[in-house]
Amino acid sequence: MGIKDSVGKVIMDGRTLIAIIFVAILWRTVISLDGKIAPWESMCSGIAIFIFGWVLFAYMYHKSKKLEGWVMSNLICQGIAVSMVSINIYVVIYYGMRWFELLQVEAYPPMDFLFRDIRYIALVVFYCAVLWSVKYVKKMHEDYISLSKEKGLLHLISPYLYPRVKKLREMGMKELIGTVITDERTLLVIVGLAFLWRTVISIDFNITIVESMCSGIALFIMGWLFFAYIYSMPRKQKDWLELVKVYHGTAIGLTTINIYVLVYYGMRWYSLAGLAEEAFVPMDFLFRDARFFALVIFYCASIVLSKFLKRAYEEYRLLSAEVSRASQ
Repeated sequence: MGIKDSVGKVIMDGRTLIAIIFVAILWRTVISLDGKIAPWESMCSGIAIFIFGWVLFAYMYHKSKKLEGWVMSNLICQGIAVSMVSINIYVVIYYGMRWFELLQVEAYPPMDFLFRDIRYIALVVFYCAVLWSVKYVKKMHEDYISLSKEKGLLHLISPYLYPRVKKLREMGMKELIGTVITDERTLLVIVGLAFLWRTVISIDFNITIVESMCSGIALFIMGWLFFAYIYSMPRKQKDWLELVKVYHGTAIGLTTINIYVLVYYGMRWYSLAGLAEEAFVPMDFLFRDARFFALVIFYCASIVLSKFLKRAYEEYRLLSAEVSRASQ
């Protein structure tokens, strides 16, 4: 094992990731003891999260090109990378506005510093969960390639072994609903509607508690239903341990984002319910729209990723059956 592989193995080790999370919690606890976050403290936090997020994205993009012999491993890496882009861009927008003092009120002014700590820790846990999943994606690829070589040239035609795609009229109601909801065209419509919705409610620079509740509830439904789906999948695909680990990593990362959304809207609604009117700060509204849009794109990209994982399992199972049949 070379130095590069050894370093990568140490970084992706669970103990290293736990240490990173612990350091993040300790750092945010220390800088928040006085109830405020100084500019230099914010810059240290922001630069660290920038490096973590974008280096991880670059690594996933590199893996999507480097892994050869199985197209699904490339698509899985690309799916993870795309889901990270929306979160990374959101982080860039937030810290850019924060450092230039363009952002005034986020959720509930007296407790905004606490909300920033929760967000920071949630992002660190999210990135660690993604990093933990990466090594198992690589192991999935190695398992598939190893299995395909046992069948000789079968791995060259394995994409054609995947079962014929069912027509909509051939599906049951449950399968039909799932197929329609997770279809890429449906997800594009969801992204378009999200953009239109936030544009309409932000025209007057005044987001009421009803409008905020509609936005929050929509994100709750999307985030927690998708979590329930991801959580249930390993039970159906438990015979491939590496894939199960990827599902677990995805579920952990998704949970942190969902908790962040829950805390934000809980504090936001409490603030809106107690204030008759907020100060007119246009950039605050712009940031809230950017955050909502980024979260919708993240959830939609994660749903596409889950389809790639499911397809990977189907191809692996079919190839395993072919190899077992040939060895008999």
